[in-house]
Amino acid sequence: MNSSINPAEFADQIRSGKRRSLARAITLVESTRREDMAYSQEVLLHLMPHTGNSLRVGITGVPGVGKSTFIEALGNHVSRLGKKIAVLAVDPSSPYTGGSILGDKTRMQELSRLDEVFIRPSPTAGTLGGVSRKTRESILLCEAAGYDVIIVETVGVGQSEYEVASMVDFFLMLMLPNAGDSLQGIKRGIMELADLILVNKADGSFRKRADSAARDLKNALHLVRPKYKDYTTEVALCSALEQTGIDEAWQKLVAYTERMKGDGLFAENRKLQLIHWTRRLTEEMLLSDLWSQDEVGKAWDQQIHKMQQGNTTPVNAGRLLIDVFKRAAGETVDGRNYTGREEKH
Repeated sequence: MNSSINPAEFADQIRSGKRRSLARAITLVESTRREDMAYSQEVLLHLMPHTGNSLRVGITGVPGVGKSTFIEALGNHVSRLGKKIAVLAVDPSSPYTGGSILGDKTRMQELSRLDEVFIRPSPTAGTLGGVSRKTRESILLCEAAGYDVIIVETVGVGQSEYEVASMVDFFLMLMLPNAGDSLQGIKRGIMELADLILVNKADGSFRKRADSAARDLKNALHLVRPKYKDYTTEVALCSALEQTGIDEAWQKLVAYTERMKGDGLFAENRKLQLIHWTRRLTEEMLLSDLWSQDEVGKAWDQQIHKMQQGNTTPVNAGRLLIDVFKRAAGETVDGRNYTGREEKH
């Protein structure tokens, strides 16, 4: 992408609320091109002092639970309260094109027409658990653009829940109105992540089943360690289709986060998010550098052959690969200071 505009000017455009500039900035942070990545970091550097003022909400649930319908109902409700909402929907990527295949704007047609709402599907691009690697940077961009509430929707495929929970202030789990199906296969650790569990589709003939599911979930939560001391995960009913229970859910969300702020947990959680984010990014950059080294690639082939012959172990092979990487990167095995290396273009 050609980014001829000065990064400071581009940052000003984002801060002024230009949606096209925001969309372009997110495209830049999602890009794997070296020049786009460098440019996007310059833009983010100008925007960092203007981030952190939103409420970050993660929403998860199994496919078919009605996440998009719920987000649309919640977004409409919150927008009527005078708040700007950004929805970052983590989309599965096509294995053939690499692009998003769900098309969230087509699933949230009413919400997408509102001027105060910004919806952006982010392709997972094969990242662990289905969470876009750049979702956190997209959150920062939306905050700098003045959005009050950032909603991150997961694809609901296991590991993505842990990743999203590590980047939001409030984690909401949607469940189906069927106790057996809802509880079956749910990992205890995932339930521990939830700040609020909503049984969706609690309407019509499903209402009795929803009541039963809510009771079973409340009983199951007694066996789950609370996320924070003296905090409990509530279970409530809603119908995104009939838009019932939406206001109550929002009030619970606000009350929960206000209590966290009063107890100092909100700021501590944000600090832990930053630590987790920086650590993950550092690990990803190190791995990228590791496997981009030609010497490491050659050593890898040699070590695989030696392991097949029974002449080394995976641990010894891994240690050798790290030593090869250190030498290639300009750092000797005996611990001399890192000298850097010329980047390959």
